[in-house]
Amino acid sequence: METLEFQAEARQLLQLMVHSIYSNKDIFLRELISNASDALDKLRLATLQDGLEADTSDLHIEIEADSEARTLTVRDNGIGMTHEEVVDLIGTIAKSGTAELLTKLREAKESPELIGQFGVGFYSTFMVADRVELVTRKAGTEGHGTRWESAGEGTFTIDDAPDVPVGTTVTVHLRPKDEEDALYDYADERKIKEIVKRYSDFISFPIRMLSGEQVETLNSMKALWARPRSEVTDEEYNQFYRHISHDWSDPLEIINMKAEGTFEYEALLFLPSRAPHDLFQRDSRRGLQLYVKRVFIMDDGKELIPDYLRFVKGVVDAADLSLNISREILQQDRHIQMIRRRLVKKVLSTIKDLLNNNAEKYATFWREFGKALKEGLLNDPDNQKAILDVATFSSTAGTEPTTLAAYVERMKEGQEEIYYLTGDSRSQVENSPHMEAFQAQGYEVLILTDPVDEIWVEAVPDYDGKKLQSIARGSVDLPKDAEEPEPEGDFAPLLTFLKEKLDEQVKDVRLSHRLTTSAACLVSDTDDITPALEKMYRAMGQEGPRVKRILELNPNHALVSSLREAHERGADDPALPDTAELLYGTALLAEGGDLEDPARFAKLLADRLAKTV
Repeated sequence: METLEFQAEARQLLQLMVHSIYSNKDIFLRELISNASDALDKLRLATLQDGLEADTSDLHIEIEADSEARTLTVRDNGIGMTHEEVVDLIGTIAKSGTAELLTKLREAKESPELIGQFGVGFYSTFMVADRVELVTRKAGTEGHGTRWESAGEGTFTIDDAPDVPVGTTVTVHLRPKDEEDALYDYADERKIKEIVKRYSDFISFPIRMLSGEQVETLNSMKALWARPRSEVTDEEYNQFYRHISHDWSDPLEIINMKAEGTFEYEALLFLPSRAPHDLFQRDSRRGLQLYVKRVFIMDDGKELIPDYLRFVKGVVDAADLSLNISREILQQDRHIQMIRRRLVKKVLSTIKDLLNNNAEKYATFWREFGKALKEGLLNDPDNQKAILDVATFSSTAGTEPTTLAAYVERMKEGQEEIYYLTGDSRSQVENSPHMEAFQAQGYEVLILTDPVDEIWVEAVPDYDGKKLQSIARGSVDLPKDAEEPEPEGDFAPLLTFLKEKLDEQVKDVRLSHRLTTSAACLVSDTDDITPALEKMYRAMGQEGPRVKRILELNPNHALVSSLREAHERGADDPALPDTAELLYGTALLAEGGDLEDPARFAKLLADRLAKTV
């Protein structure tokens, strides 16, 4: 026997579990059953794909309660574990994001879904246990197995275990019952049945418990996706969703599909009601469960759904695929590609139905998953129009988001472009100098504040024949306001002077048709990338040449007029270069940009203010 220490993060997690951060401790049994079900799936798959010789005639999960000894045992005859796997899987947390997990667990208090999301369900046993024993033997190995034991205090013991059957047995030595601490009597058969019915009714293997003289099967084992929608209650769907997603909330929407003919398959999909914490992490759990003729194949079939729909949960059961299908075959299989195309169309049509018929559900969906869905505008050109049809955007037309179709309907007579402006926040965009002429003349502008907006607008040329046009790029050709005064004097010498003095910062200086109240603004040339996009590339380690922009001046602004007059009086005025630098800096700050040398700008500004006081 040897005594080992848990990994540092695992010790912290154990302490959180022992000190009961969750009021609902029932989930420990759900997690043990889920682990047992996974082990049974893996054994059945190994016999089909790898030729492993093992008895799969009666794969099942057993629950045994001993009220006198205060123990609860969960046993399976699945794939089992080797000595090394026990140490690796239970002694450590071999997942990224552990620090984030610990922080969220400390703060959440009532978020049991986090346990399943991070794959640390086994640790949840220490919410109810004084001590936990695990005995296991890997299928296909001869002789002894492995015994593991811990009281959850930072160390565990591990030893050989002779004469152990294939599979895994977990025995939980229960802490005393304490209703104030929501610690129920988990050796009570009624409590066990209640938990199994609530969380594990749809496990595809029998969950058995010895009740008196009889062995009772506690779960229905129904393939929910194979039953007509009319025969399944919403609560049954919700229970099944919680089982496959490890989400504590009910799903936002349920999607049933059934294809018959030359290639048959059934699918049961769910739109969650809230985004998981790892939605934008590369190693997050994603993909659909794949079955073939009711036989489980994999639980992360990424080939079945594109990455921008990674939040969709569910099951696909195909009738005509090979049972030993591999990931390599999945990527090339034309039937899988066909299923994927149909699933995408069905999900997008469901979102459109929410948009048209259930504003509250749609608002929840878009708030939680809109950023992810818009990624499809970049990498799914076949469905680009369908995604644009279900997308909504903030707009200067009001506080409620708008579809592009509604924007087009409201366009002014003669308007040929859909105007938009990107930024970090709505307030920043609304107060941008670029907005002034559009607001003054009543042109609606889309307000795009998600990072992905900077990228997808480059990939979408138009919508319904209307080009998408940034009001911060290129020139603006709005109808001239009849009340706008004509600029007085010749600005050409000033523009030339400023272009020379600011040569390192700007590529050109010109008069503006987009400003009404601000003195100046910066705009990108038509084919140049935006500063925000340039910054995103740098953050990803893609350094490129610095893109110069165009400085536009409002000829009717008092500051610009005074600057022209000062230049006419004497181009060699020593204050003019400093004024040019201040003018550029204020234009940069007005759009939320970053000054290259804030200290120098502050000194120039202070010196200029001192001369005016």
